[in-house]
Amino acid sequence: MTSTAGTSYTLIPNQKHRRGNRRSKQHHDILKTDSPSLSTLGYFKILPLEIFQMVLNYLSVKDISMLSMASKTISNHLINYISTPSGNRRLLLQDFHNLELPGKREGSYILEHYKSLGLLLKRCTLLLPTKERLKYIHKIFSEVSCFKLNGCPSPLHCLGLQCYGVFLQILTAGWDELECHRVFNFLCELSNLPRKVQTVVSSKPGSARKLELRIRLYCRSVLLNHWIHRSDCAFWLTRILKPWPMVNQARLLYIIFGPVSSLDGHVVWQKMIEGPTDETSLKGLADAIQLLYDTEAREWTADDVISLVDELSVVPQEWLMENNARLLILSGNNICFTFMASKAVNRRAAELARLTVFLVLVREKDLYCMDWAVKMMQKVCKVFSTPGERNNFLQSVENAFAHMVMDMLQAVLSGDRDEEDSTFLNLFHLVNAQANFHKEILYLTMRSNSSTV
Repeated sequence: MTSTAGTSYTLIPNQKHRRGNRRSKQHHDILKTDSPSLSTLGYFKILPLEIFQMVLNYLSVKDISMLSMASKTISNHLINYISTPSGNRRLLLQDFHNLELPGKREGSYILEHYKSLGLLLKRCTLLLPTKERLKYIHKIFSEVSCFKLNGCPSPLHCLGLQCYGVFLQILTAGWDELECHRVFNFLCELSNLPRKVQTVVSSKPGSARKLELRIRLYCRSVLLNHWIHRSDCAFWLTRILKPWPMVNQARLLYIIFGPVSSLDGHVVWQKMIEGPTDETSLKGLADAIQLLYDTEAREWTADDVISLVDELSVVPQEWLMENNARLLILSGNNICFTFMASKAVNRRAAELARLTVFLVLVREKDLYCMDWAVKMMQKVCKVFSTPGERNNFLQSVENAFAHMVMDMLQAVLSGDRDEEDSTFLNLFHLVNAQANFHKEILYLTMRSNSSTV
């Protein structure tokens, strides 16, 4: 047997595989070069940064948002791209006053764009602390004047604040309360909102009309209008109101949700004082009160909300009782009963009786079912601690009906009528309201009697 121990030779592999193996080895070596960066950038590594950014111009904002989740390195490249002049021009659309572009629904396209931008920046800044995220976003948005509380010369015809609002809603969705507190404080610092609120709540109503309008638009468009869940909306409304004393909370609530002029959008302060108003003027206030009363608003007690309603009814002066009654009806059964029960507990039977008459009148005028008023009065009667207090309340209700009928009849007989003859119409509604109210009481009494026979 021949020994091969000392033989020295080289095995030559089959030629047809040689080139393929070398090419495979070269490809493997390329992938290993600068592996930490390549593993996250992939084939984008071979592109110059300028070409990479040109590629981004062909992607939608939603596609760029998806790309940002590929890796931290790509996300950092995108953050840098957004900060460049070309990225700013591409992503920070500012057609806020061009509400009816051809082929676009009124303003919807730009709102959708800022929703997508909110998601993009949410994903790109995911690993940053909240403070750093907010600083970066402020750096990008600082030059957009329509995102500022006093920035736009024509705020009523501008979608800037709404776009900022939908952006923030997408950005902060899912954040915990502590982070959202930081967002609110950050916005207050940027907009100087507390000082501006201090100005309007301590001034004579209407003396700073333009500032009232801007605070209303900023609070509604940026902080309140775009939330899906009531708990989120309650959180932000609480942040706006809670720093202030109750009397200022009521004034601020009226500024944000009260009636406004259809001509110039300014708050109409005399609306609740000069005459009966309609549901439209009170709907915003009623919805806000109901929101604070719900269990989602954990920082508010029932007493807080009732006190707020009480303060609201004298902003800027004492409201007509009919407007007060209409607000309570719109605010819901629970708030209405709680408000009435608080008067019963505090032995304010005369006020409660007059309010009851106006609740009946509003039910008649607005074509609601009258049995609601009877059931509400029944519930309130159970609050009184003694039969004597309850009987005194019932007598006060009948006296209030009689006095109101006599007052209106005297006004009709005096001939002091306006163009719409509202004095006679009010008397007509009151007499019908009283008749329908007593009819429901008779029905209830007869049903109770028949069930006991």
